[in-house]
Parts: sequence; C-alpha cells; structure tokens
Amino acid sequence: MKYKWYYFLKKRRNILKLQMSYHGKKINIMKRLYILICFILISHMIYAQFPGGGSQTTITGKITGAIIDSLTKKPVDYATISLSRSGQTKATNGTLADDKGSFKLENIKPGKYRLTLSFIGYNSKIIDPVETTGSKLDLNLGNIILSPNAKMLNEVTVTGEKSLVENKIDKIVYNAEKDVTISGGNSTDVLRKVPLLSVDYDGNLSLRGSSNVKVLINGKPSGVMAGNMADALKAIPADQIKSVEVITSPSAKYDAEGTSGIVNIITKKTNLEGVSGSINAGVGTRQNSGNGNLNIKTGRLTVSGNAGGYASWPQTSILSFNKLSNDNSFSLSQSGQNETKRIATNGSLGADYDFNNYNSFSSSLKGNWFQFSTDGNNFNQNIFSGNNFSFNRDSYNKNKVIGYDWNNDFTHKFKKEGQEISFAFQLTNSNLKNDFNSDFIYPSGSNFRDSTEIGNSDAINKEKTFQVDYVQPFKKIVWEFGVKTILRDISNDSKVESQYIPFNGKTFVNPNRNYIYDYTQNVYAGYTTFGFTLAKKYGFKLGARYEATEIKGAATGTTIFTPFSNNYGNLTPSFVVSRSFKNFQTLKLSYNKRIARPSLFYLNPFRNSADPYNASQGNPSLKPEISDNYEFSYSTFVKTTIINAAIYYRNTKNIIESLVSNYKTEDNKVGSLTTYGNIGTNNSYGFNFFGSVNPVKPLTFRGNFNVNSYDINVNSQNATIASAAANKTYFVYSAFVSASYLFPKGFTFETFLITNSPRRTFQGKNPSFNMWNLGLKKDLFNKKGSIGINVIDPFNERKNFNSQISGASFSQNSNFSIPFRSVGVNFSWRFGSLKVSQKEKGVKNSDLKQGDQGGGGGLGTGNN
Repeated sequence: MKYKWYYFLKKRRNILKLQMSYHGKKINIMKRLYILICFILISHMIYAQFPGGGSQTTITGKITGAIIDSLTKKPVDYATISLSRSGQTKATNGTLADDKGSFKLENIKPGKYRLTLSFIGYNSKIIDPVETTGSKLDLNLGNIILSPNAKMLNEVTVTGEKSLVENKIDKIVYNAEKDVTISGGNSTDVLRKVPLLSVDYDGNLSLRGSSNVKVLINGKPSGVMAGNMADALKAIPADQIKSVEVITSPSAKYDAEGTSGIVNIITKKTNLEGVSGSINAGVGTRQNSGNGNLNIKTGRLTVSGNAGGYASWPQTSILSFNKLSNDNSFSLSQSGQNETKRIATNGSLGADYDFNNYNSFSSSLKGNWFQFSTDGNNFNQNIFSGNNFSFNRDSYNKNKVIGYDWNNDFTHKFKKEGQEISFAFQLTNSNLKNDFNSDFIYPSGSNFRDSTEIGNSDAINKEKTFQVDYVQPFKKIVWEFGVKTILRDISNDSKVESQYIPFNGKTFVNPNRNYIYDYTQNVYAGYTTFGFTLAKKYGFKLGARYEATEIKGAATGTTIFTPFSNNYGNLTPSFVVSRSFKNFQTLKLSYNKRIARPSLFYLNPFRNSADPYNASQGNPSLKPEISDNYEFSYSTFVKTTIINAAIYYRNTKNIIESLVSNYKTEDNKVGSLTTYGNIGTNNSYGFNFFGSVNPVKPLTFRGNFNVNSYDINVNSQNATIASAAANKTYFVYSAFVSASYLFPKGFTFETFLITNSPRRTFQGKNPSFNMWNLGLKKDLFNKKGSIGINVIDPFNERKNFNSQISGASFSQNSNFSIPFRSVGVNFSWRFGSLKVSQKEKGVKNSDLKQGDQGGGGGLGTGNN
C-alpha cells in the first residue's frame, strides 16, 4: 500500500508541474490539492483513532486543580507539579501551572498517585494518595494551598497579576482589563494605548504608519469589519475587551491579508467552575456604555453569553470646506454644522464541550448592530466662470450595519503530545445600509427650483470559510500545514431619485445611479511551516503560503460598469530567526509577504451625494496591495524594566489611498469626488520603541514611539492628478507616554498623553491628533468590583481638525471642530466562584493561531 501511495503522489506531482506552467490553471491546482490533503489528513486521523483495526486502547483521564497562596489568596503562577506512583518519588508525569495558577495533567490511567507541588519561596506540598478510577477518570482537586517559606517570606512577594503590557517573542499583548482609564469607552480608546498602534481623530486604525491592518475578533475575521472599520471599532465597548495582540511578523499559517500586520482583539471570557460573570456600566458627558458577561461551566461543558451597548450624546460639529482651481475657473465654499449621533449593540452566545481528552467542539454566534447618523445644514457659495451659485443644503445621512458571525470548531488530539488536527467553519453575514436625504433651497429670484435628492444603498456581504489545520511534532521540529477556503459574495442595490419642492407628483430617476452590483471573491489557500531550535539559543520558523484568488464583478440595470473577472495567485513566504541571550534578551530578524484585498468599504460603487459638491464613491476595480516586510528587533526584560525596539522596512505595491478629483455633477457643475485608487509603490523605513519601567514598586512609566517615512512613487495612471508634493519624502510619527500609581486602600491613578502627526497621502495630509487623559479607580468588595472616574482633555472644550489636499489642477482645504472635553464615571462588578478549572482549548482559531512562541530560542518548539 505504501508503494502505491508513493507512485500515486509522484504521478500527481508530475501532473501538477505541467499544470503550473499555465497561469490560468493555478486555481485548479489548489482545488485538487485540497481534496488530496484532506483525504490524507482524515485517513491519518481515522488510523490514529482506531490503530490496528480492532485493537483495544486504555481509557485515560485527567487531574486538574489550582494553586493558591495561603496569605494573599492569589494564584501561584508557573508552579511545578510532578506526578509519581503512590509511595514512590520517581516522577512519571508533570506540568507547570499557568498564569492563573491552574494546572492539568492529562493521559492519566486509573490508579493511585503521589502529587508534588513546588515553587521558589514556598514550602513544597505532597498529596498522597491521589486516586482516579474507571468510573471517575477526571479528578478536580480544586484549590490547593501553598504556604510561603518563612526564611524567604521577607524577600519574595508573589502576585497573581499580569503586567499591563507583555512583550512576547511573536507579539505584544496589551492587557486592557488591567487599564483603569478605558472603562466606559469603546475599543478605539483601548487601541490608542496599545504599543505600535495609532488611532486618528475619526477612529481610523494604523500599525506603524500603515492603515492596512487585519483586525480579528478572538482570532477570527468578522464581517462587521467589511464596512467602515472605524465605525465598527467604535461599536465595541471597551469593558468587553480582555486584551489586544499586535503581530507584526505573522507566520505562513496566518491569513496573508493585512500588509502591516494583524491586530487581534480578545474579549472577556472566564473558565471559573460554576456560574460567574461581570457587569460594567459607564455614564459620561460624551458617551455611555454598558455590558454584561455570564459564564456557566459544569464538567466538560461551558456556556457563555455576552451583551452590551454603546451610545453617544448628540454632538454638534462645525465645519468649513474650500476648493479652488489653479486657473481660477471655479471655487467651492461651504460652511455649516452637523449633529452627530452614534448607537450600537452587540451580543454573543457560545458553547464549548470536551467529549473526552482527545476531542472537543465549540460553537459561537455573535451579533452586531450599530448606527451612525448626521443631521445638518450647510451654506454653499460656489463660483463657476465668474458666476455666483449659492444655496442652502439641509441633509440627513444615516449609516446602519446589521450582521452576525457564526463560528464552529472541532479539534482532535492524538496520543502524541502536540499532535492534533482541527476543522473550522465560519459563516458571516453583514447588511450595510447607507441612506441620505438632501434638500436644496435656492435664494428667491434664482433660476433654480428647490429640490430634494433621496439616495439608498443596501449592500450585503456574505462569507463562508472552511479550514483544516494539522500539527505534527517531531523530536526537534514542529511541522504544521493546512488548507483554507473563503467564499465572499457581495451585492449592492443602489437607488437615487430627485423631486421638486413642493412635490408635484413627478420623480426623476438617473439610470446610471440605479443598479444592482454583484461582486464575488473566492480565495483558496494552503500553507506549511517548520519550527525548530538550535543549541537552545537559536530559534527558526520557516514557512510559505499560496493563495489563489478568483474575482468577478458585474452590474445589472446600468451600462456604466463593464463586467470583469480576474484570477491571480500569490506565494507569500515568511521566516523568523531569533537569538536569545542571558537576562531575557532576544534579537529577532524576520521577513514576510502580505496581501491587502480591498473590502466592501473600498469597493462599493454607490455614490453618496448627500453633498453633491463633495461626494464619495468606492471603486470596484481596485487591485490588492502586495507588501514585503523586513524587521530587526531587540527586546529585554531586566528586573522591572521592559524594552522593545525595532527597525523595519516595508515595500508596498498597488498601495490603496483616497483619491480626490473633479467631476461633473448632475446639473453640469464641477464638484469634488473622493474615491479610492491603486496609487503606486510606497517605500517606508521606520523605527519603533516601547519601554516600561517601575522605578519604585507602586509607580509605572510606559512609553511608545514610532516614526516612519512616506516615500511614494506614483504610477502613470495617477500622475496627472498628483500634487507636486507627491515626489517628496515625508516622516510621520506617533507617540504615547503614561504614568500610573498604586495608592493604598485600592486606589489607582493613571494619566497618559497621545500625539500623532498628520497622516500623509499622495495628495496631501489628513489631520493630526492628540489627547490627554486622567483616570482614578477604587477597588470595592474585596477587588470584585470597582468604581472610577475618567477625564479627557480637561482644558480643551473643542478641537479642530484640518485637512489639506491638492492635485495637479486644484487645492482643497477642510476644517471641522468637534466637542472633545469629557468626564465619565464607571462601575464594574465581577461575581462567581474562585474554583478555577483552566482548560487548554483544543480548538484553535481559524485565522490566527495562538502560542507560536516556543521556549529557549522561542520559535517552533512549543505545542500549538
């Protein structure tokens, strides 16, 4: 049988070589490889599950527990647990407790054992006998108390607290649940404080100066991010976030999307035995929020639920807009104000079940709903060829998103430690609606009649994702490979009509703005990685991922869009090499190739002309960005000081940026149209630094600084509309500094300052951003609850944001002022048992695998 497989695979390999000589048949290769790889994986799993046909296997169980300090009542993290036969001292099994003090010993046959628990500065504890039986294979020992050693009691202080920022070898983790200043806000308030990230005045996220970031929720993509990501992020309450992971050098097993890297938002979830949960609420002068979590765990079953909401008070923005042609043939001028409202709700329900030590299943459903609306009045005074053209515009614009994500994961663990296979399926549906109504009121005596324009865009984004991942550990190497399919189906129904005021029964329809646009994007991917260490100091992780993409687009009801299709393939290699030194010092060199496919927000061809002289529209013809990323970094942890510094280079082809141009309005006047285009190639060199230090125990200082160049080579297609400034090199920066102090009796004070330079585009610059925040929190109910107050920019009631854009034939300036100073109070309360039953999830997320780092050199040796 082995030889038949060999000749079959050899024959298949020759066929594939022939096929690869034809570019148009690459996707065929991927589909056939899928079938072959899945067949091998399933065969392997069945064989491992039933070795030797009808041979019998011994049923095993597990021993779990949690180690608690006798004085502080906090977990003792990373204690050593060893297991031996009852009455003997030679260990046959063992593990380390995690950062919550919980441990799990697996593959335990029925019998009597001797359990030894030890940690530096504590008296060792022996429990003998510990017995499991055939009728009760799983044994939970509950809380086990360790007492500090009297000789070291004055020297050793054991705390179960995580630091606010953790510097891991493959990522930086920001533990938002430890932050006292974010309660009552939304996720953008959290992301502004995360190292390497910056968030501008409007909530747009960037990583090391690049806005092409892949955002995941609990390791999985969410359909709600397919629209306006800034609005979607504002809909997530800050109190729901446990931590944020920033990954700048993803391995090949990650999706290739996101040219600058990946941001993974982890929401709160506990593994407390019994019933547990939390309630959080915040009320402020600018925004209000509330959410609750409930977790029920009994034995092998865990059920969790979450619901929350966010609402802002109406805010009045004062705005102005001016555009002038270089030859003075026209000028556009606007001034006015808008009232803005935001409201959002979201909820989730999930269940996890361990069938036994080898098989587990999880399913979760998350729903999202949010709405953003503006209601305003603008005075327009335009000049065309020396003739004045003025009017008042009353407009109402509403954006609404309704969506859900349904995730299902099944994992099978083999008897060999670290060997596993997982299957994942995700179904995502998002409905993005954009409605506007604009009244145009002309001065008396004008030749124009008052009119109304009504526009509706109803876009639906559907995604189906299938994924299989396999991990095979060898003695010194960990091999991973898998396949994935993403099927995206986007449709948009656009309707625009106009009427006279007062309405005379007639409706005017422009056929070029009434249509249904259908867009499909299918991605077929396969990857493999190898991780290993050499001499316990050098770590290596090498891999490659191939993604084949099929794209089709067509419109019905209009002829302005030409149907198109495009098939292409991308090979995205990656490698990470690390060298560890004494005192927790690490050097790392990495390279990866990334892709940024445009989402519905950039593709939607619906033209929003609520303001016809300052309209916006997507571009369905956009190509994906391709980025090559190089990074060299140094990190160290010395006593109470953390330092992470890196230099990097990023080359991005087909970079997607906003593009402002002149266009003809429906009344044959000149207006300003903002859309998106593949502008050219950007070369960016950068340096980032993060540091944290505790000069004295209660005081912590943290700082984060990033600077990178913007040097774009505009392609010939856009050279005619580029400004003269596009040929220069610019530097952009972002900086964050904070200080926190732990006072007696449970008081914590923190203050931080953020400043970001203006963001560059090939046509100019967008506004800079800065913010000062102060927060005070008081722990209540034996640290199960807290109450706090936050103040944002106490000396600035409003802030102004200015944009400057220019093209080959025009210059444009806009400014808007928004209320910014705010004061808010918040409350949180946690309830539930303290009996920890930490479960190592067998199901890994479909797009982002946790635990890439290994021990020692740090790459490839850990179990995934």
